[in-house]
Amino acid sequence: MAAKIKKGDKVVVLVGRDKGRSGEVLQVIPKEDRALVRGVNLVKRHQRQTAQQEAGIVSKEAAIQLSNLAVADPKDGKPTRVGFKVLEDGRKVRFAKRSGDVIDG
Repeated sequence: MAAKIKKGDKVVVLVGRDKGRSGEVLQVIPKEDRALVRGVNLVKRHQRQTAQQEAGIVSKEAAIQLSNLAVADPKDGKPTRVGFKVLEDGRKVRFAKRSGDVIDG
């Protein structure tokens, strides 16, 4: 099945401690049904000192379940479901079911 959430999409978190927050998808992990979203699901990690980085506690994004995310509608930024349609020129594109706007392409 085609991916409904892709890298670079603007998404909204539907449930959890970050409910209502939005961000850009940095990475999608299809095998685990998870995604990394910028600024969402931040966790603290203790970083060992290396030649490039100093030691300390670092905040970084943790993966979040795809089922807890929804694509933000291009028109108003609210969560929407995603559909697929084929345009007249033969391209298959994703569209927001809320507004009907094309998400990519």
